[in-house]
Amino acid sequence: MSRPFSRRTLLLAAGGAAAVALAGCATGGDDTAGAAREFEFTEPTPAATVIAEDQRAPAPAFSGELLDGTAFDSSSLTGDVVVINFWGSWCVPCRVETPEFQAVHADVTDRGAQFLGVDVKDQRQLAIAFVERLGVAYPSVFDPRGEVAMAFRGFPANVVPSTILLDRDGRVAAVYTGQVRGEDLRIAVERLLAEDQP
Repeated sequence: MSRPFSRRTLLLAAGGAAAVALAGCATGGDDTAGAAREFEFTEPTPAATVIAEDQRAPAPAFSGELLDGTAFDSSSLTGDVVVINFWGSWCVPCRVETPEFQAVHADVTDRGAQFLGVDVKDQRQLAIAFVERLGVAYPSVFDPRGEVAMAFRGFPANVVPSTILLDRDGRVAAVYTGQVRGEDLRIAVERLLAEDQP
């Protein structure tokens, strides 16, 4: 009689310990999954590709002043696919890349994509002349000290041009360092626009 009782007690105790262990794992797993990883740059994304959805991390919030002097806050980008391009009027590859970016922008802007330039290490008058000469229709933040780039942890702020793509959830979906071909940008933007579509 005592043997079955102690056996049953052991089984109940073991079952209770397993339940506690499982509950502990589940709770820890939920906390980890629920915690938002912050974006931290490790390496550039290959041309015309995007980071897998389950590997993306939220982009940091940032604010500044546009070239025309109006205030800008990154919250205005929420809900759209976003192309953030770091450029300077002094940058030779930017003169090649920017018209191609403008062409892609013209094709996708009414489909839920926004473009934002970030003018770094520049003079405002030179930057304004640059965008006017090239017919750039999307806005640019004037960021002579590179503060927007520094908000993206580990991002190589000295590499100009560079481009960051965000998905509709505000997560970093691609980071391209150096000049980007317009066709490669178009492919990546189209992939992001196609996500979560019925």
